[in-house]
Amino acid sequence: LGVWRIIRRTKEEGGPAWLCRLRRRNNPPHDWPNNETQEPDNYFTASRFYCVETICAPCGVVIAWTKFVKSEGAAQIMDFLEDVYPIQESRPSYVCIDKACVVLKYLINSHNWNIWKTSTRFVVDSYHYINHRVTDYLCRIYYNPSPLNGSAPNLVVVERDVHGNQHYKRAFNTQACEQLNAWLGGFQSILNRMTVDNFNWTLHALLFIHTQRVIQKQNKRLNQNMQTQLPGQQINEDEVEANGVEIDGVD
Repeated sequence: LGVWRIIRRTKEEGGPAWLCRLRRRNNPPHDWPNNETQEPDNYFTASRFYCVETICAPCGVVIAWTKFVKSEGAAQIMDFLEDVYPIQESRPSYVCIDKACVVLKYLINSHNWNIWKTSTRFVVDSYHYINHRVTDYLCRIYYNPSPLNGSAPNLVVVERDVHGNQHYKRAFNTQACEQLNAWLGGFQSILNRMTVDNFNWTLHALLFIHTQRVIQKQNKRLNQNMQTQLPGQQINEDEVEANGVEIDGVD
């Protein structure tokens, strides 16, 4: 009875700061900056990290991962990329991320765009590109994952169907991180109840196993292509390894 009185007073008068309050997290659109500081819902449970950020190659191999504490902002994303790619020679030619618009604005405002523009182009992955504002001209021109104006010929290739008709096709898989997040979702209920050390070890082991499975599939596919190729025909190296990565976070 006393507990229900406190809860009723909490709804009417605001109640003490330590009492639990039901509050939904306000998720802004992908092309808006996320500057919201998450306050704890209550003080009876341990605080949690905001999300797990991963960097994947187009084939699905996990390159790196980290945890973001409070938000998935442009500053945290760029710090993560700079830690993984400290020198210009190691940076990929393309980085697919759902917040490419916000990341580029941050680079320009922080005077770091000159460091990245010579080596890397930021594009929005095809999954989140449809959610970006149509009125954003810069987003439609510079962050398109499959532009047909010739500005990024490495992102779009021409292939022939079984009837010999030509059609355009995306050269890279820009949804590798989304596919990884869907796979990790099956372990979310287990990971949410772990301590920090157990969480780090288990997640790293899961990503390692996932990467080994992807590499085995890639080697098997490569061997099949080598067996079915015509005499004197060479495999295009660009089809074996794509110089691009995708970065995304999972709650």
